Amino acid sequence: MAIGFVLITTMPGKEESVRNALDSIEHVTDRWMLFGEFDILARVQAHDEFTLTRCIVEQIRPLSGIQDTKTMIGAEL
Repeated sequence: MAIGFVLITTMPGKEESVRNALDSIEHVTDRWMLFGEFDILARVQAHDEFTLTRCIVEQIRPLSGIQDTKTMIGAEL
């Protein structure tokens, strides 16, 4: 199982529309609105890192209203 956390900065006023768009993406398992440097934190989970990466690059990052993202991939030690 692969897991990633995507910190999202939205364009001003686009927080709610981005949050709603994330709800329709299959591998987004949770998302939270934030106060501070980032606007939204999305948890993404897939069966492998390839699928996880494709979800982030092809489905999340291109969403209308997203200005920037920072992604952290979880690791099992």
